[in-house]
Amino acid sequence: MSDDILVNNRLTIPAAELEHTASRSSGPGGQHANKTDSRIQVRWNIPFSSVLNDSQKELLLRVLASRLTDDGDLLLASDLHRSQHRNKAEVNQRLAAVVREAMVPPKPRRKTKPTRASRRKRMEDKKQRSELKSQRRKKYE
Repeated sequence: MSDDILVNNRLTIPAAELEHTASRSSGPGGQHANKTDSRIQVRWNIPFSSVLNDSQKELLLRVLASRLTDDGDLLLASDLHRSQHRNKAEVNQRLAAVVREAMVPPKPRRKTKPTRASRRKRMEDKKQRSELKSQRRKKYE
């Protein structure tokens, strides 16, 4: 069984580019939690990935910038389950979902003009505000 991660029909992250590490889960436990390394952390270095072209790397580095280390590593961890295998599957699914979501190019913004009604309302609001302020002024006779 291959541990490659299928992101979409055009992108598969090879298992060789992923680094999985196991550690003890945090929080309360008992005999099981105190002796097993069930938490899984996956590390994927985006700049050195062989499956991404330059534009894909640039897009991922820009979109995921807040989630990356200084070296461009994307780190995800899971300790939801007691089983190391289930946590590994969980973190791999989350990695695929994060990358899939980040690969969607942003929708270009179309310039729009204000509607006639919104322009009219804006002018009426300005006029009303102006009248309110003019009523506050002292009238010199």
